[in-house]
Amino acid sequence: MKPFHYALLSIFMSGIMATTYAQESTDIIFHKSHEPAKQNAPYSDIVQAGNTFYLAGQLGMNQKTRTLVEGGIEAETEQTIKNIADVLKHHGMTLDNVVKCTVILSDIEDFAAFNSIYTKYFTKKPARTTYAAAGVAANGKIEIDVIAVK
Repeated sequence: MKPFHYALLSIFMSGIMATTYAQESTDIIFHKSHEPAKQNAPYSDIVQAGNTFYLAGQLGMNQKTRTLVEGGIEAETEQTIKNIADVLKHHGMTLDNVVKCTVILSDIEDFAAFNSIYTKYFTKKPARTTYAAAGVAANGKIEIDVIAVK
């Protein structure tokens, strides 16, 4: 084998070993909700894998009364984002840590109104997927889940 081939093989093997180590050393933590009313929910509000945090979908729900806020898509969007910010804050982060959003609208006609609120809060412009579904939980108009990196 020529020295060049040894160098390539060495680089290749180093990459495999580093990737394997990274995958094996990542702890996954299923955090309990910071909201007492959600302690028995069948899902985690947030799951941590290394420095990456996966948040469960949030609705435009007042967290104290557990009811959707009134005021249509704009009010629900604002409340949804505030709920996301609350979960992030509980784990030492802000909306600036968000790298990906998935947005589910109950009606795609609400896109412009939703987007006018969304852009006020997500100023770093994380990657985003937005689509409409036949229904959102609790008869809401919007649900957003995010991925954040600390």
